[in-house]
Amino acid sequence: MTAKTVTAAKRAANNTIRISAGDKAYYTVVYSLLGLFTLLIIMPLINVVANSFSSQDAVAFGWVTFWPVDFTFKGYNAVFAYKGIWTAYGNTFFYAIVGTILNLSMTMICAYPLARKSIPGHGFITGLFMFTMFFGGGTIPNYILVRGLGMINSRTSMIIPGAMSVYNMIIARTFINNIPSELEEAAKIDGCSDFKYFFNMVLPLSGTVMAVLALYYAVGHWNDYFTAFLYLKDQEKMPLQMVLRAILIKNSFNTEALASSAQELLYNQSLQDLLKYCFIVVSTLPILVLYPFVKKYFVKGVMIGAVKG
Repeated sequence: MTAKTVTAAKRAANNTIRISAGDKAYYTVVYSLLGLFTLLIIMPLINVVANSFSSQDAVAFGWVTFWPVDFTFKGYNAVFAYKGIWTAYGNTFFYAIVGTILNLSMTMICAYPLARKSIPGHGFITGLFMFTMFFGGGTIPNYILVRGLGMINSRTSMIIPGAMSVYNMIIARTFINNIPSELEEAAKIDGCSDFKYFFNMVLPLSGTVMAVLALYYAVGHWNDYFTAFLYLKDQEKMPLQMVLRAILIKNSFNTEALASSAQELLYNQSLQDLLKYCFIVVSTLPILVLYPFVKKYFVKGVMIGAVKG
């Protein structure tokens, strides 16, 4: 071993970060708390999945913990036997995909000009947008507006009224505002127009925030049932949440069961308990599958709104 090698090894040893006993104790406590919180989140999910694959009696008497008891697909068979479930799934995917595309388009188109301080009145316009976050007409004026636009019982009523979230627009605006202005100056010197700069430079650089906002919008569309409850009438246009709600209410208020024996009433009640767990899995599984694909963007993009711009 040469003298240079020994010297380099000593320097590397001296530059090694040494963790003190206090730091080790701190990390131990932090990781223990994170592990505990993770278990608190995961354990109920495992319990829900285990209950959904268990028998009615096991669910009714609380025998299920974290593993199915009397494994069966009876609950899922009852859910998917409902003739409108697949149509509702298609409707929900349509509302989530088309709605998210429209939401992202409107958000980025609005956020880009408001992020440019060279545009006169950008602060005043931003204030007008923020005003709508605190003051709104309410449900009845919104219904009158949607009815006046002729969107009652139309698929557009599930997409157009909530075409943009001001909160998400401010997040996107903050992100775009943090893009170096020298990049725009260089693009303008090369003869790049505003439209070209937006589509060829801003949008590709905004992939992180767009992925995060897409997740926000998609989850909102997927879980939305109140909008359909207000504006839709045809069962063929109902989203998944409304159909699952209808199945549960139908099972809860079964008129034939009300006139039957106590044993049959107990049977229907246990079936209702089983269906509740199946509904949770059926309605949340697509979003749980989607999340890993945007997780790497979510970690960086979730704190964008906290950056002062």
